Amino acid sequence: MKNIVITGTSRGIGFEMVKLFSEAGYNVLALSRNSKPISNLKLDNVTALEFDIANESEIVKLSAYLQTKMTSVDVLINNAGFLVNKPFAEITSEEFKRCYDVNVFGVATLIKTTLPFMKKTGHIVNISSMGGVQGSVKFSGLSAYSSSKGALITLTELLAEEYKETGPSFNVLALGAVQTEMLEEAFPGFEAPLSATEMAQYVMDFSLKGNKFYNGKILQVSSSTP
Repeated sequence: MKNIVITGTSRGIGFEMVKLFSEAGYNVLALSRNSKPISNLKLDNVTALEFDIANESEIVKLSAYLQTKMTSVDVLINNAGFLVNKPFAEITSEEFKRCYDVNVFGVATLIKTTLPFMKKTGHIVNISSMGGVQGSVKFSGLSAYSSSKGALITLTELLAEEYKETGPSFNVLALGAVQTEMLEEAFPGFEAPLSATEMAQYVMDFSLKGNKFYNGKILQVSSSTP
């Protein structure tokens, strides 16, 4: 039975992924600042741990859990994200920094903590955005968010190169429009062609099998970009 670690599980795609992995019989560690949405479901083989990816001091909680409870990790899905939707001139330095703390620095720290427990055949999947892909359509108000997601894409490519001989594999999914709370915050009133559950199923399947075919790749998962 494979061990799966997922961040950003209190809502949206992450929330749906935890349910899908549980139904399929996998062991899941669900990390989120708010653990109640998952813990209230009382799912089989799922542990919900309150965890702020932007707070380095909380890494101790994750490390302790991995050492004593999970001991090995097959899949890490870095799904947590922080969005600021404001004109560039109005974004505070704290908001800009928070975007990078969650979307880049927190992911890097989480990967570094998890790597000693990852198998050579393991797979680390980073969830980015079409807004972070060079040459894609860009939108006003998303300078902090989209630029941080672009940094995550480059980080993924670099880690895949650095660990290509020893594993695990690293890939990044640049998602387009999915009907989530975060999409509503970025594009109020827009109706996406995909539900959170549909995208969660895609990410789950890719995390389990995609590293057989890809390493260090950016996959643009987008049927529609607002």
